Amino acid sequence: MARRTQTLVVTSVLALVLLVVGLWLPVPFVTLAPGPVTDTLGSVDGTRLISIEGRRTYPTSGRLELTTVEETPKLNLLSALGDWLDSDRAVVPTELIRPRGSTQEQVQQENAQAMLDSQDQATAAALGRLGIEPTGHAIAVYTVPAGSPATDRLTAGDVITQVNGVAVTSQNQLRAEVGKVRPGTPATVGYKRDGRPATVTITTRPATDDPARAMIGITTTDKRTYPFTVKIRLSDVGGPSAGLMFAMGIVDLLTPGELTGGKTIAGTGTITADGQVGPIGGIQQKVLGARASGATVFLVPAANCADARGVDSANAPRLVRVDTLDGALKAVDALRTNPAAAVPSC
Repeated sequence: MARRTQTLVVTSVLALVLLVVGLWLPVPFVTLAPGPVTDTLGSVDGTRLISIEGRRTYPTSGRLELTTVEETPKLNLLSALGDWLDSDRAVVPTELIRPRGSTQEQVQQENAQAMLDSQDQATAAALGRLGIEPTGHAIAVYTVPAGSPATDRLTAGDVITQVNGVAVTSQNQLRAEVGKVRPGTPATVGYKRDGRPATVTITTRPATDDPARAMIGITTTDKRTYPFTVKIRLSDVGGPSAGLMFAMGIVDLLTPGELTGGKTIAGTGTITADGQVGPIGGIQQKVLGARASGATVFLVPAANCADARGVDSANAPRLVRVDTLDGALKAVDALRTNPAAAVPSC
């Protein structure tokens, strides 16, 4: 009997130890939580988020807020369970955020590139809505990461014009021409800096996602050129989901009158150059972030409406369904003059 009791005690202690250890083991999940909101009509660290040079702009009021989601990776079982019980958070499989086989660095680079592309698409959509057509296209260097093959050779703001004598005017062309070079061998890159043409030789290295493809290690953005300059400055935010709100802010600055009528309008959504609004991830956390900021209206991509309706409606902003930039502008304008106006809703 004593031996049986001893065995039971030892087994119970081992089971308890395994349970405690198990609670601290990493699990393949990520927590999504409401992130900061940023007013596209305002400033970040004293710098206007959207600045326009060479064209008249008009006074604005109220706020046009882009919303974000904060991700917490490297969860253990205990923290995952705690977040799962929090109604403001969502616990999702890691591979929904970071595809299997990709690194955190690759995901961050892709998100940074998506943000840059969304800024150009938003500018094109907004100016197209105002009847302003581009005068040309260019590839601008956005960042040169430390340790890149292009370090001390190219810098942010340089405009890439050719690779090995072949003219390039888009990121796809740039990637294709650099890709013709064997990794580890040099490529001659033509560029303009402050309008002055120059060339530089850069020794390529294997791409992180494909060792057989050469890269020169820069982050670029396709930029349509216009008779004036539109600059969007926002760091520490990645992905394409701010496109709609960037476009709304640009239109508001370039048109007489105040789009919001002094109200706080939040929203999210990707955008194409022709003004089509697309779905995004983390919609419920973004609605909750907008609620915390005091937004009265939240612009929801049509494809996200079903999930957005899952947010507790107490004090939640009015959910307005949008398919296009034009539709979003018309809805906000209608609500400005009549808060009870009939607009597409989720």
